[in-house]
Amino acid sequence: MQKIEKRRNLEEGFGADLALAAKRISQDRVRIALLGDGADWLWKLMTACFPKGREVLDFYHCSEHVHEVAKAQYGEKAPEALEWVEATLCRLFSNGEVGHVIAGLRRMKPKNAQAGELIGKLVGYLKKHRCCVDYRTMRRGGYPIGSGGIESANKFICHTRMKRSGAWWVKTTGNFMLGIRCALYNGTYDFVFDSYKKTCMAKDGEDAGC
Repeated sequence: MQKIEKRRNLEEGFGADLALAAKRISQDRVRIALLGDGADWLWKLMTACFPKGREVLDFYHCSEHVHEVAKAQYGEKAPEALEWVEATLCRLFSNGEVGHVIAGLRRMKPKNAQAGELIGKLVGYLKKHRCCVDYRTMRRGGYPIGSGGIESANKFICHTRMKRSGAWWVKTTGNFMLGIRCALYNGTYDFVFDSYKKTCMAKDGEDAGC
C-alpha cells in the first residue's frame, strides 16, 4: 500500500508541475517533444498538458530492450550479439525501419524460453510505441531523442549551484533558489518576479488592513 500511495503522490506531483509549465509556455510558438520511457502514466500526463507535443520514445531505453534480447538470444559477449544490436539500432536510428525490425524479430528462432519471452516483449514494445520511434524523422525535425540534454541541464542548473563546496540548504530556501535558477535559464524570470511582487503587494495590503 505504501508503494501504491507513493506512486500516486509522484504522479499527482508530476502532473501538477507539468500543468504549471504548460501555462507558462506559448505552445503555438515552440516545438514540444514529449520524451518518455514508454510508461503509460507518463504519456497520459504529458499529452494532457501538451496535446500538440510530439511523443518520443527515449532512444536509450529502447536500446536497453534491444540489448536484453541480444544477451538472451546470442550470449552477453558473443560477436553475433553486438552485430545484431548495431544492425537493429541502425535501422531504428538512421533509417526509421520500425516495421523491418519487428518483422525480423518475428522471424527469429528463440534460443530458449527466456529469449522467446524477451523477443515477444520487444515486439509488443515497438508495436505499442511505433509512432514514437521514428527517430530519423524526429532528428530531421529537430526533436531530441534522448534525455541526455535534460540530464546535463539538471547537472548544470541544479548541481552546479546547489552542491558547490561549502554550500548547504534547507528544503524551503533550496527550492526557492532552484526556482530562480530555472526561471533565469528558461526565460521566465520577469514573469516569475512580477508574480512574486504582486503576491507580496497583496499580502502587504492585507496586513495593513488588519
